[in-house]
Amino acid sequence: MSDATPTDDEDAQGGLRKIIHVDMDAFFASVEQRDNPELRGKPVAVGGSGGRGVVAAASYEARKFGVKSAMPSVTAKRLCPDLIFVKSRFDAYKEASRQIRAVFEHHTPHVEPLSLDEAYLDVTEDRLGIGSATRIAELIRQEIKAKTQLTASAGVSYNKFLAKLASDQNKPDGLCVIRPGEGAEFVAGLPIRRFHGVGPKAEEKMKGLGIETGADLAEKDIDFLRTNFGSFADYLFRAARGIDLRPVRAHRIRKSVGGERTFSEDISSGAALRDTLENIIEIVWERIENANARGRTVTLKVKYTDFQIMTRAKSVPYWVEDKAAFARIGRELLEEALPLPMPIRLMGLTLSNLDHGEPEKPDEDSAQLSLL
Repeated sequence: MSDATPTDDEDAQGGLRKIIHVDMDAFFASVEQRDNPELRGKPVAVGGSGGRGVVAAASYEARKFGVKSAMPSVTAKRLCPDLIFVKSRFDAYKEASRQIRAVFEHHTPHVEPLSLDEAYLDVTEDRLGIGSATRIAELIRQEIKAKTQLTASAGVSYNKFLAKLASDQNKPDGLCVIRPGEGAEFVAGLPIRRFHGVGPKAEEKMKGLGIETGADLAEKDIDFLRTNFGSFADYLFRAARGIDLRPVRAHRIRKSVGGERTFSEDISSGAALRDTLENIIEIVWERIENANARGRTVTLKVKYTDFQIMTRAKSVPYWVEDKAAFARIGRELLEEALPLPMPIRLMGLTLSNLDHGEPEKPDEDSAQLSLL
């Protein structure tokens, strides 16, 4: 692993790609601090402050006290008595995201947004002919700062998995490069919790099996991993070796559009679940709009504390064309699932059945409910 010194060794040797992962720093909270000078330098949480509230985002000043996204607001306030809560302003976040996306597209058409505040970019061939992925990442961070007054961290590598790890390495306002040949060594030194998809429960299970670092994981063969982690095993096997062949998909034909959140603490109360769902609705609908997607099936996904997954889906014979309809169906699915049999560690919402036909719109009463 190297620091962010521009060199010419990021050439696509042997067909390797040049991938950048850009992740805005504490995005929602940073927008609030930017727009309200009185909040700068203070611990800020975006979300509801009442007993039912959930933290949607936390500033770095708040994170020093252990405040995290998806944390119940009462817990956050207990950790940080001086925490300032502000209500979400998704219009402001969307506008900042639009400006950031324009910066990306100035350099490459190959942009795969993951959310309002992060994206993968393939700059193997960049629009300005710069050639160096590290230099492009530096320019992108500078342009974002100049246009939005917000800071971004970036990771540069030869695949998506490593680029994402790198973007988190020197946060906030940092840049990290993992060059060809360095991926396996970089991953070997990481605590297992840094692997995307490994939450607290999975970490606990892995430690019980003697897996604490990437190096420990790489020592396990695929049969051992499949026995203990099922379908998650193939990903873990490749990740421990720094392997990821997924391309950046800028204009992929979508079968669904959605998003999910993994919680820092398992949640079970109906109030906390409802508040979390509202945040997911806002984020996912933004993705739906960006994708110009129209669908007829809304699916709610939850992962229980024991890693079992439950999904509920509702299909309607007309397009779900606005956020109000999408939100209504999502809320109905959650209410039908309550009370949950045990706490959950993840919640997600997806719009699918993205047909290109033009169905007739009947009465809503004819909508069918299906359990998956």
